[in-house]
Amino acid sequence: MDLIRLADEENSVVVQVTGPTTEALPWDGCLDIDIMVASEFAKGHLTEVCLLPEDLDDWAEAVELLAEGQPVHWMDDGRNPEIRITPKGPYISRGEVLNAIEVMVRDTRVSLTSVCVLVRLPADWVDAHRVQLAQVRAAWPFEQN
Repeated sequence: MDLIRLADEENSVVVQVTGPTTEALPWDGCLDIDIMVASEFAKGHLTEVCLLPEDLDDWAEAVELLAEGQPVHWMDDGRNPEIRITPKGPYISRGEVLNAIEVMVRDTRVSLTSVCVLVRLPADWVDAHRVQLAQVRAAWPFEQN
């Protein structure tokens, strides 16, 4: 299930939730995610990344900042690869006005590599990410005891 899907015809950044880290109950709240970046120039794929409930809370806050046109730094605590999203303003392609954003994924823990891509998105991209976040939370609700 996609938590984040930022993609156009040339570049993409996808954060896909693959499920809980463990099937044991009680569930500890850790979700495994894959982070994939693709462009004509570079491709990257990170696995075995643990997303905690507070990371989902942080992503919810980030989505609201993005809705206001603000840049965000998500998962920048050093535990996971960092994702930075910077709005770059409107972009006109074939007469259509799209939102351009720059997305950088930086792996400071394992590969020490970063990839930055420009992605052109339709106007409703932020709303789509609100829906995706709600779907992830509904699929894997976390309740602390």
